Amino acid sequence: MKNFALTHVDCTAARTELHELLHLTGCEASLNNLPAGVSIPFVHAHTKNEELYVILAGNGTFFVDGEEFAVKAGDAIRVDPNGQRCLKAGETALRYLCIQTKAGSLEGFTMGDAKVADDFAKPSWLK
Repeated sequence: MKNFALTHVDCTAARTELHELLHLTGCEASLNNLPAGVSIPFVHAHTKNEELYVILAGNGTFFVDGEEFAVKAGDAIRVDPNGQRCLKAGETALRYLCIQTKAGSLEGFTMGDAKVADDFAKPSWLK
């Protein structure tokens, strides 16, 4: 069994959910594209999962709990599970990554969760 999964996605598709494609076990992730002026057609919240939105291209308006604010490429927004949210593309199409995971479940990250060992196999550029 491999310790990784690789897939190729159409970066121009309206929505690509990565959960099943990559056999994700700790989060849900999707790559999304909203055409200029188009909105997600509903406001939603979650019972357990926080969401991270990373704006990759374009601009738009984000709505959380009655507050609207502008977003653009490079912005990252974390929304609590209870946050009532919606998103609309602005004058340009909006491409964003949405990652959903159980709030409070992070126990370690980056080097705090990493193992580095001299006897690990190395890629060609580290030999």
